[in-house]
Amino acid sequence: MKILIADDEPDIRDILKILLTKEGFEVIETCDGKEALVEIHSKNPDLILLDYSMPKMNGRDLCTLIKKDLLLRHLPVILLTGKGDIDDKVGGLQAGADDYIVKPFEPKELIARIKMVIRRMQLDLEANPLTRLPGNISIMTELKNRVDKGRPYAVCYFDLDKFKSYNDKYGFEHGDIVIKQTARIIIKAIEENGNPDDFIGHIGGDDFVAVTTTDKMDAVCQAAINEFEKTAPSFYNDEDRANNFIMARDRQGIIQKIPLISISIGVVTNEYHQITHVAQIAEIGAELKCAAKKLERSNYIVDKRHE
Repeated sequence: MKILIADDEPDIRDILKILLTKEGFEVIETCDGKEALVEIHSKNPDLILLDYSMPKMNGRDLCTLIKKDLLLRHLPVILLTGKGDIDDKVGGLQAGADDYIVKPFEPKELIARIKMVIRRMQLDLEANPLTRLPGNISIMTELKNRVDKGRPYAVCYFDLDKFKSYNDKYGFEHGDIVIKQTARIIIKAIEENGNPDDFIGHIGGDDFVAVTTTDKMDAVCQAAINEFEKTAPSFYNDEDRANNFIMARDRQGIIQKIPLISISIGVVTNEYHQITHVAQIAEIGAELKCAAKKLERSNYIVDKRHE
């Protein structure tokens, strides 16, 4: 991972290079804002350490340019400010800096802050842009960790029923509202009925996943279903809500009465048979979701098949 340093003080650059190299980072050194901007475009660093006060272009102005550039705005920026320079700190944060360090800095704190910002950046880049929940990379990592540890777990796959028909009639903007509200419902179900270290991810579209333990899975699923059934009518206009259906095309293109949106959950566990690979979880989860969709309204199915 590459870190670009922009500071006009050679001694500071030397100290930073020694610290960062020791931690395994590749270091790019620059002595002013303009040189830093050229190197950012040519060297593609993963993080930027900017001194607030530099010749040619100061740290705040460079940070502003970075955060306005659609191709660069994801780059995390840490500003180095002088002790007690409150205006510098505020100005840097207003320019979009992700964090700041006060000089003279404590080496351990500097490294800790850099690693924290990198972790946050990696999560942000991978998160679903609509819900900000972890995306597929984080989901795969979480599932692999659960499989490797071998302790009892339950992977709950959530999917909305009749969502395409709803989108066709009400439009994608309303569809996004439904997706975000579904995320809130799942989060609430986990917070109130799950464990502190449970996981929630957004696979994409109207597909979500939550990872909990086998002793909590029923309560989590039932809470999510109850809340969704209570909330679903609010997604519709008065007429459709009163009718309890909409007139829309089904997946074959035929116009017919389509029930209100419901939620189906397929729950994969390692309670009854051994799971050795993440792909098994996804395969079983898809099968269970299909089975749950065949039931009336919102429902969930737990895989209780033995080896």
